[in-house]
Amino acid sequence: MTLEVLFMLALIVATLVVFALEIFPMEVTAFALLAILVVTGIVDSEHAVTGLSNPAVVTIGMLFIISHALAKTGFLEVAAGRLSQMVGPKKWLGVGIMLVTVTLSSAFLNNTAVVAMFIPLSIDLSRRLHISPSKILLPLSYTAIVGGTLTLIGTSTNLIVNAFVIESGMPALGMFEFTRMGWIYALIGVIYTTVFARRLLPSRAGIDSLTRKYHMGTYLTELRVEENSSLVGKTCKEVGVNQNYDITVLAILRGKQRVVENIRNIPLLAGDTMMVRGMVDNILRLREEQGVKLLSDIKLNDEMLATNEQVLAEGLITQTSRLINKTLRDLDFRRHYGAFVLAVRRHGATLRKKIAHAPLHASDTLLMLAPRERLNELRRSDDMIIISEAEYELHRGRSWWAVMAILPILLVLVSVGVIDILRGSLLAVVILLLLRAVDIREAYHSVEWSVLLLIAAFVPVGYAMQATGTAQFIASGIMAVTQFWPADVAPLVALSLLYLATSLLTEVVSNNATALIVAPVALSLAAGLGVDARPFLIAVAFASSAAFMTPMSYQTNMMVYGPGSYQFKDYFRFGVTLNLGFWLLGSFLIPRLWPL
Repeated sequence: MTLEVLFMLALIVATLVVFALEIFPMEVTAFALLAILVVTGIVDSEHAVTGLSNPAVVTIGMLFIISHALAKTGFLEVAAGRLSQMVGPKKWLGVGIMLVTVTLSSAFLNNTAVVAMFIPLSIDLSRRLHISPSKILLPLSYTAIVGGTLTLIGTSTNLIVNAFVIESGMPALGMFEFTRMGWIYALIGVIYTTVFARRLLPSRAGIDSLTRKYHMGTYLTELRVEENSSLVGKTCKEVGVNQNYDITVLAILRGKQRVVENIRNIPLLAGDTMMVRGMVDNILRLREEQGVKLLSDIKLNDEMLATNEQVLAEGLITQTSRLINKTLRDLDFRRHYGAFVLAVRRHGATLRKKIAHAPLHASDTLLMLAPRERLNELRRSDDMIIISEAEYELHRGRSWWAVMAILPILLVLVSVGVIDILRGSLLAVVILLLLRAVDIREAYHSVEWSVLLLIAAFVPVGYAMQATGTAQFIASGIMAVTQFWPADVAPLVALSLLYLATSLLTEVVSNNATALIVAPVALSLAAGLGVDARPFLIAVAFASSAAFMTPMSYQTNMMVYGPGSYQFKDYFRFGVTLNLGFWLLGSFLIPRLWPL
C-alpha cells in the first residue's frame, strides 16, 4: 500500500463518516473532499471540473425538468385516483394497484417526484380503506426505488453507471437494458411490500389524530381574558405575548366571532377567549402575570382546531423547497403563507419549543392551521406537499398536450437508436421551453441541484481512485478472497462480494455517491480477473439502488419518514429481507443475463 493509497482511503472513510452523521449537507462534504484532492495535487484543475460537463449530470438535470412538466399536468394523480376508487372494499387490491402504478411511473420519471405526487394519494387511500398510512407509505418508497431499476432513465444511478460504461469504451447501455432483470426486482418488490406490509409495519400514523400524532394535546389550550386582566384594552403586540412568553395566539374567540387575521393588533376585551400554543410553564406564567383564566379542562383536538374557515393539515417540505435552511421567523411564515405552524416533525422527533428559530430541513413535516383557501394556494406551491388531503384534477395548462406526448416520443427515439439520451433530453426540454409548457424559472426550480452538485463533485473522486491506485488496491483485496475458489467460479464470487459491499455502503451513503465510489473498483476488479466489466457495472447500478434498511439511504425513504411516523427499526425490519433477497438474486441472475 502506497502513501497515496493510504491517504485516499483515509479521505474516503472520513467522507463516509461525515455523510452518515449528516454533519454537513452531502454536496458540501463532497466539494470539501474535492478541494482537498485539488490542493494536494492528486486531482489537477482540468479533471476537477470534468464532473460539471459529465453527460450523466446534464442528462439528469434535463430529466428533472421533464418530470416536473409531466407532474404539473396532474395526470398521474388523476389516473391513480380513479384506479384506486374502482377497487371498492378490496383493501389490499387497491394498495397493490397503486404500488404497481408507482413502480411503472418511476421507470420513466424521477422517483422522488413520483413519491411526492403519491404521498397525498396514499394517505387519501388509507383513509378510505381504513388502513394506517404507515402501512402504505414505506411500500410506496420501496416500489418507487425498484421501479427506477427498470430503465436507463429510471434513476440517476443508472445514468452515472452508463457514463462509466461509455468512458471505458464499451457500447452505451440501452434504454431497456436494465429491464432484463429490473422487471423481476419490480415484481418481487410489489408482491413483497403488498403482502408483508400489513404484518411487518406498525399501525402508527393516523391522519385523523394529528394533534395526538404530534403530541400537541398539552401545548394547545384556551385562555379567557378576565375583567380584571391587564390584557383588557391592549393588543398582544403591546403586551409582547409572543416575544415575552413565547406563546402564539392562534385565534381570538369573541362570542360567535372567530378572529384569525391581524390578531396581534386587535385590542382584547373582557370575556375574549384566546386559543394559544406554547409550553406549559410559559402559559402558567402568562396566567399569573396577566390575569387570564386557564381552561385546563379543555384539550384542543383536530375537530376543535379545524372549522369551516380553518383546516388542520400537514405540509412536507420538498427537496427543492425555498424554505430549506430558513427559519419560520426569517420567512415571516404566518404573513406570507397565511398559516400557523403548530409543530415541526423531523426524523421521527417533534419540535415544539422555539420552532420559529429552527432552520427547516428537506423532508420536515409541518403541522399547520390555515384557512382552506390559503391551504389550496400552498398545495399549488413547489415549496411543500400538502399531505393531509389529495387532489384529483387534470391541470390543462399551456401546451399540456405536448407535455403528455414528449416523454413517450423521447423514449421511442432513444430506444430505437435515432438519438442518444443526452441529445434527446436536451431537445425535449428546449421544446417544452419554446412551447412555454414550463417557464425558465420553473425549469431552474425543478432541478434538484444538490443531487447534480454531489455527482459533479464526486466524478473527479472516481478519477482520483484510479489515478492513485486505490481502486486497484480495493479490487485486489476482493480478488484475494476469490483465490480460494476455482478459476471458473472466482469471477462469480467477486461479483457477488462487490454487489454485497455496494448494497451495504448505499445504506449510509446516497445511491449516487456509492455508484461513483464503487464503479472504479468494479472496472479494476474486472480488469484484474480478465473478464468483461459490463456485468460488474450492472451489479453496481442495481446494488446502489437496493437501499431499503435505513431512512437516510434514499431520498424517498426520508420523504415518508415523517408522514408515516416511522422509526429507524421499521426500515431495518421491513427492508432487510429485500436487501438480502436482491443480493442473492442479483448474484445469480447478473452473470447469466450479462455473461462474464
